Amino acid sequence: MLRPASLRTLHLHLLRQTVATLLVTVAVFTFILLLGNILKDVLDLLASGRASVPVVLRSILLLIPFAMAYALPIGMLTASLLVFGRLSADGEITAIRSGGISLVAAASPIVGLSLLLSVLCGWFNCHVAPTSRVAFKQLQQDAIRSRGFGGFASGRYLDFGSMTLYARTASDTNMEDVLVYQVSNGQRLLDLWAPRASVSLDTNGWPVQIVLHEAQGLAMLSTNSQVPIFASEWSTNFTAMRPNALVTPKPSEMTFVQLRSELGRRRTAGEPVTPILVQIHRQVSFSFACIGFTLVGIPLGLRAHRRETNIGIALALGLLVVYYAFIIVGQSLETREAAHPHLILWIPNFLFQLVGGWLLLRSDRGPR
Repeated sequence: MLRPASLRTLHLHLLRQTVATLLVTVAVFTFILLLGNILKDVLDLLASGRASVPVVLRSILLLIPFAMAYALPIGMLTASLLVFGRLSADGEITAIRSGGISLVAAASPIVGLSLLLSVLCGWFNCHVAPTSRVAFKQLQQDAIRSRGFGGFASGRYLDFGSMTLYARTASDTNMEDVLVYQVSNGQRLLDLWAPRASVSLDTNGWPVQIVLHEAQGLAMLSTNSQVPIFASEWSTNFTAMRPNALVTPKPSEMTFVQLRSELGRRRTAGEPVTPILVQIHRQVSFSFACIGFTLVGIPLGLRAHRRETNIGIALALGLLVVYYAFIIVGQSLETREAAHPHLILWIPNFLFQLVGGWLLLRSDRGPR
């Protein structure tokens, strides 16, 4: 039987391997998650001349916490699969069992590491990530407004809340071949096209109103019927471009404290609270993903019994699909109070922890 000193040496060996693999996998997944936002938002600002290189670099730094909130659980899952898969392939698990050490005892520091990471994930999910996301959007809007009318560019789509504007060409306050459409709850409410349009600016150079000349298109009525629109002049305000429109973030961008405050306000006002409950439970429940991923990853890594990392990565991707399927379902039902969508978000945690704990205990019986 291994002495306590030998057990400590084993624990340090497992921790070093897991932490080293964790750092690499978190860095890789953070980069992958960042890449989509960089290509979509950050480089668009740089290419259109609406932001300097320092602003772009600051934008990327603000996106890192948002990406790490997802990368940490994914990294812990992948690290557990890879490390214990290698241990099994090298015969080290057999040596550990021969020394009288159970797999549960050997893996206990890795489970402890997952608990610490869950606390870190909770901080990221409930405060750091939402705060950084709002700061990023504020920086993005400031970069657009700093160039005045430069926010409108030829051949680009601009989102003003539920309304979107596209112009084939834009020069000063005049545009040509203009498309304006409005979407609410996945339904197209307005679809207009005009050969020409003009924009009025306030004294600070912010866009205030757009006027479509010779507009034509369709509008959706409350009776779900469409009516044609033909107007020599059609106008609408774009007040969402003003700074005061950014004071209150969307529920998905609120911190835990802000969500609790919004929940109390909505209950007092008699407004629907299910969307807020979904966001609160999403932040908290996803913070425990590291624990479930670790408990499942350790025994599955042993069962894979291969040295190749592609097996571990394939298993990780499959488990992630299962976990996020519940998150997607819960968020898609946020307007249906009777479905209790905020409780659906906890199902993958209980499922992974129960199944992972059972598999880990079974692995103590020895190899298959």
